[in-house]
Amino acid sequence: MLSSTALLSSGAGCGGADQTASIDGGPGGAADAGTEAPPADAADAPSFRSPFTIEALAKARIGSENSHGWPHVGKVYADVDWNQGPFAAVTLVVDLDTTCYPFETWAANPPPPAQNVPADCDAFDRNFSAFIDDGAAAASPMPFEIMHAITPFGGPAHHEIDLTDLANALPGEHRLRVDLLSYSDTTGQSTGSNNGWTVSARFEVTPGDAPRRVLAAIPLHAGAVKMGDAWPAVAFDAPDGTVGGRLEYRTSGHGQGAMGTACIGPAEEFCDRHQTIFIDGAQTLDIHPWRYDCASLCTLEHHGAFGPFVNGLDYCRENPLGLPASVRASRANWCPGSMTTPYSWPDIPALAVPGPHTFSFQVSEIIAGGTWMVSAIYYAYGS
Repeated sequence: MLSSTALLSSGAGCGGADQTASIDGGPGGAADAGTEAPPADAADAPSFRSPFTIEALAKARIGSENSHGWPHVGKVYADVDWNQGPFAAVTLVVDLDTTCYPFETWAANPPPPAQNVPADCDAFDRNFSAFIDDGAAAASPMPFEIMHAITPFGGPAHHEIDLTDLANALPGEHRLRVDLLSYSDTTGQSTGSNNGWTVSARFEVTPGDAPRRVLAAIPLHAGAVKMGDAWPAVAFDAPDGTVGGRLEYRTSGHGQGAMGTACIGPAEEFCDRHQTIFIDGAQTLDIHPWRYDCASLCTLEHHGAFGPFVNGLDYCRENPLGLPASVRASRANWCPGSMTTPYSWPDIPALAVPGPHTFSFQVSEIIAGGTWMVSAIYYAYGS
């Protein structure tokens, strides 16, 4: 049976039930109606400017839930201003780091006595999510999830995601929220005794002609579902002038539930499920969120003796403190050290019609102790 395993322990990292981040937004109801974009032909549209970068987070230090002395715990916020559009391109760039790697740094930051790793090193894979407008200063409590990823086992990661449509729908000021939920091992055996991560985030903005005329961006769902939960049913409106629509959908399975049908390890991290998406009450899409390519994140290398590894260490360069067999294992639409790429459907006929609509989804099975994280955004396009 497979498990999500670091080199120093058989414990669970991202797969643990407590690893599902708390995401604002309830199971249903009406989506935010206040997300329509300004008219594309506004008379005071600005002239195009040179590309610019917004440094939202510069090596922000996020400690674990049971850490001490870290400036942030579990999440961090930043105010951002994309300015007024239109935008030819907007990209979110994220860099994650922890003190576990490179191993040469252990000489200056050694494990405390009787511990296996530096105190601030997090050896496990953790859920990472980035949101725009998490509800505290907005009319709707539903945020836009703009990135979901899993940290590497103790290593750095670099991720980029295109936000051009969102920025053209919603230019101006926003709040970025980053969630990275982790836990320390106070004994320092399986992971650091006071661990956390460093997060940098920037927006690379290129003013210019928008690739599409985006009339609205509407967050439909952002949260976790578990066994026994009611399936969300969300009402929303496509604005007048809509001639096309796109659904962006992120999902991944996590947890340490018992291994059941279609599982190769604990549920739901290692369970092969189907999901059905409904638009206006009609079954519209059936997807199979499963990753077969996790072995690509395990390039084997060898390091000489250091710390507790008296005989040296054979490790995955992309996941330096993960057991290679665990790193390579297929999972419920995620791999350690990888971003969960969103599904994107630009050609759903129902979403090209102005007026009221509904959105819902179902997971074929969820075992107790497991969860599926799901988020969805609707984009309406004009001619």
